[in-house]
Amino acid sequence: MSRPWRALLMVALASLATLQGLTGVDATVAETCSAASKSDRRVNYDFCVSELNKHRDSPGADTPGLAKVAANMGVNNAGGAVNDMENLLAAKHSPPDARTSAALRLCEQMYYDMELAFAGAYDEINARNCTAGRQVAADADFMVRRCTGSFADAGLQPPEPVARHSAYAVQIAIVCTAITNLIISP
Repeated sequence: MSRPWRALLMVALASLATLQGLTGVDATVAETCSAASKSDRRVNYDFCVSELNKHRDSPGADTPGLAKVAANMGVNNAGGAVNDMENLLAAKHSPPDARTSAALRLCEQMYYDMELAFAGAYDEINARNCTAGRQVAADADFMVRRCTGSFADAGLQPPEPVARHSAYAVQIAIVCTAITNLIISP
């Protein structure tokens, strides 16, 4: 009878060790997001934790690794935005009018540039040139403002995909910038 208890105890201890390991991974993201939100009040802690935990490279990543994760997520969002805008421009069932098309084309260019900017931020952070990486990530805010401003100038509301990608781009740029600032001035 003592053998099954030992086996059960060993399984329980192994499970506990696994759970502690998982908590450690989450703690790294949580600790980094907490530090980032304390250093920059614009960082939404819940967004930071939620989004960084979605990425495959987050488990076990250090602070520079998490800054690169944020930059990579910015690349992915910008690429998705470009695809969504291309689809809106090519819509056959309800093609956009001239004002909407012009705003979408400007946004498409801004998001293409943003995709390159986030990729550049990733590369700069990877090369430990964090000051340049921080600036390149911060430029995303300007690009979002140009995009959404083009709709406002035309007296239009941005379509849902544009609004969604814009809100995400601003938040992930803030997260990337704040985490990069932690590396520059720990």
